[in-house]
Amino acid sequence: MRLSRGFTLFELIAAMAVAAILLGIALPAFSHARAAASAGSVRADLAATLIDAVRHASVTGTEVIVCPSGGSLQCSGQTLWDAGWMAYADLDGDRSRDPGETLVDQVHAIDQRVHLRSTRGRTKLVFQPNGSNAGSNVTFTLCDARGTDYAVTLVMSNAGVMRTGTPTAQAAQDCMSGEG
Repeated sequence: MRLSRGFTLFELIAAMAVAAILLGIALPAFSHARAAASAGSVRADLAATLIDAVRHASVTGTEVIVCPSGGSLQCSGQTLWDAGWMAYADLDGDRSRDPGETLVDQVHAIDQRVHLRSTRGRTKLVFQPNGSNAGSNVTFTLCDARGTDYAVTLVMSNAGVMRTGTPTAQAAQDCMSGEG
């Protein structure tokens, strides 16, 4: 009698079935975690830009504009922030970035599975030298590939204080569908 080394066909099929089941469980969990990490990164980038804007405004005594820029060095005039944003010192107060005005921060396009929208009509945030935000409160809706149930709002008061919340069903749906 001779011993053979290796697997039988049945053992190979059983091992492949177990591997397929584990892969079927692991992939959605990995995708979920990756989407959460991407959204967290966008949230951190936005917070860093807002902090830099407040700091620059208060240290230099100038107004600082934060706006979606679409990768350029001009404000896009939209409420869609997916293509990136910037912060700049508005030395002449015209709400438009001119040559010689300091670029405080610039964030390029975010992960395409994450979306960031601001309140309709709020296409620019103006930080005054006292650190406050001119105009009305602004609400950002942040959503990602996990769906509308995981969307959050980031609400910034005129005092520059940020809090989180839950968006309306319509705001979450608009965020996911790419509507402003």
